[in-house]
Amino acid sequence: MKKTILAIVISSISLSSIAADHDHEHFSEIGKQGGKPATKTTIEKNDAFAKTLNFSDTRAFENNNKGLIASFDKKTGDIIRNSFDFIDPSVANADNAPDSVNPSLWRQAVLNQAAEGLYEVVPGKIYQVRGTDLASISFIRSDNGWIAYDVLLTRESASQSLKFFQENVPEGGDLPVVAMIYSHSHADHFGGSAAIKEAFPDVKVYGSKYITKEIVDENVLAGNAMSRRTAYQYGATLNRHEHGIVDAALAKGLSKGAITYVLPDYELNHNEEIETLNIDGLEMQFMDASGTEAASEMVTYIPSMKALWTGELTYQGMHNLYTLRGAKVRDGLKWSKKINEMLMTWGSTTDVLFASHSAPVWGTEEISDYLKMQRDAYGFTHNQTLRLANDGVVLQDMGDEIYTVMPESIQKTWHTNGYHGTYSHNARAVYNMYLGYFDMNPANLNPLPVKPESAKFVEYMGGSELILEKAEADFEKGEYRFIATALNKVIQVEPKNVEARKLLADTYEQLGYQAEGAGWRNIYLTGAQELRVGTLPGAPKTASPDVLANMTIENLLDYLAVRVDSMKAQHTPFTLNVVIPDEKETYFVEMSNGNLNNILVDKEVKADATLLINRSDVSKILLQQMTLATLLENGSAGIKGDKSVLQKLTDSLTNADAKFEIVPRPAKGEEVDAELYETAHKH
Repeated sequence: MKKTILAIVISSISLSSIAADHDHEHFSEIGKQGGKPATKTTIEKNDAFAKTLNFSDTRAFENNNKGLIASFDKKTGDIIRNSFDFIDPSVANADNAPDSVNPSLWRQAVLNQAAEGLYEVVPGKIYQVRGTDLASISFIRSDNGWIAYDVLLTRESASQSLKFFQENVPEGGDLPVVAMIYSHSHADHFGGSAAIKEAFPDVKVYGSKYITKEIVDENVLAGNAMSRRTAYQYGATLNRHEHGIVDAALAKGLSKGAITYVLPDYELNHNEEIETLNIDGLEMQFMDASGTEAASEMVTYIPSMKALWTGELTYQGMHNLYTLRGAKVRDGLKWSKKINEMLMTWGSTTDVLFASHSAPVWGTEEISDYLKMQRDAYGFTHNQTLRLANDGVVLQDMGDEIYTVMPESIQKTWHTNGYHGTYSHNARAVYNMYLGYFDMNPANLNPLPVKPESAKFVEYMGGSELILEKAEADFEKGEYRFIATALNKVIQVEPKNVEARKLLADTYEQLGYQAEGAGWRNIYLTGAQELRVGTLPGAPKTASPDVLANMTIENLLDYLAVRVDSMKAQHTPFTLNVVIPDEKETYFVEMSNGNLNNILVDKEVKADATLLINRSDVSKILLQQMTLATLLENGSAGIKGDKSVLQKLTDSLTNADAKFEIVPRPAKGEEVDAELYETAHKH
């Protein structure tokens, strides 16, 4: 028998490889051709919105430019920035948005375009490389070298950023990185870890509480769905153009390459709220902030430098209480309270605030004002959502209603604007966290599935021709939101309806042009693109071989459980011991009632079969350095008992569709635009 439960994990790697298929350069002309001009309604809405914005406030640009030591060379800058050259990074361009971009989002795009090199945060002590990835990498001076705090999304971006830092830092470029810290469990903060480890094998790694568990929960168990959705949120397949992606809110976008993960040597103490560690002679105070922006997160104060690291609890914009790619809903009240706790604990002694995204903030008074406004933005969203809910406002209405009660001070402050997390979807997240998706209206308790409901909707409306006729009239009036609802019903029922697909794509496009949130824009424009030409490559994948290789055996067994086809497995029950000699662990695995269960046990129990394999060899298999067949042949692994157990498990597993349908897409011969379709699918 040449396959076991661990070998089977490998069968999914081709689908979950993190090296994103970044061939969207092939489709740049498609994006340009597909992008249509803004309509009169969109131009009027964007112009009206611009009049509510305070373009005279340029403080963020001043902070952004402060401390620049070296701008990127072409090789380093090309990691993500080479295709955003249509954006002039000067502040003078901030209020000169194209018709096809919301003026507030354009200003954020200009601000993020201006971040482009190595910056000095505290002279001789703290430096940041900003603009090579969605996050920034920080280098903090310790006794014998540097501490790298948050190490970007990919091995490639971390490697180039490290090299750029070493070559351009005024002093200490020849010193080693002695420690690496992950502030939280999102991939853009740990994905480049292998590059640091490869350059400095002795580096000691620190992470927030339960970081490895939360990485698995968020990036692996629902990893395929999340990766597909991530491509929408971050516009991974869109052309970089004023009709396509202009920004990713936190920075310009995602870097290209492989997401890796080096296991922490030390995770923050599970029983302490604030833990002080001495890392290579530098005192650092870590405050647990888990359950705010990430399920595992921490912020840090460095007393000797009077520097506060806020991780991702703050940045130049409103963050997500619910991230559109999909994740556990975040606690807005706790988020607000943690910012307040930082302010009360360290605010009076902080000279500089720096973070995972955006430029630092300097000066105790400015930092205090910044933290208070960030605190109040999340507190407002939480508290006012519940006030409105207690007055009977329902989930569907909450996204619009929250703006009617927004204080002018929050609306007019740039760094609380909804570029990443809009108040609309954040308010709905608060509602969902407390009250769930059901609004108690009996009509919404048990609706029909999408396609049958769509069929009845189209029937009730008098058929697709009548709906399309009304939608065309409404499009001329700029009533895009309902057109999107109505035409989505039509193409669910009639995916070959070319005219409906064209008009829905045009509608999504205009909604994207009006959106202040980068994720909203990218989702609308990606939906339009897929209606026109189908699914294009470019989605990043988080369940990479490297991440899988650093999962615990329990994590791997949980991952296998979500791949089991219960209808097949219900007929093939079995029991299995998995013995891991080098970890001195034994797991009892049982397939029953179509569900795969596992539990850590003290010793082998009576089972149909027993698999023996070292944890180190599991990692080699997952990294594709070794096959299970070889391990079995040379005796490094073994199986005893009923070997058919392994085949039963193999036969029950499924591979997820990495390009599952989000909007009904054209099939060959049924495309909206034959020329665009053929051009796209040649590659």
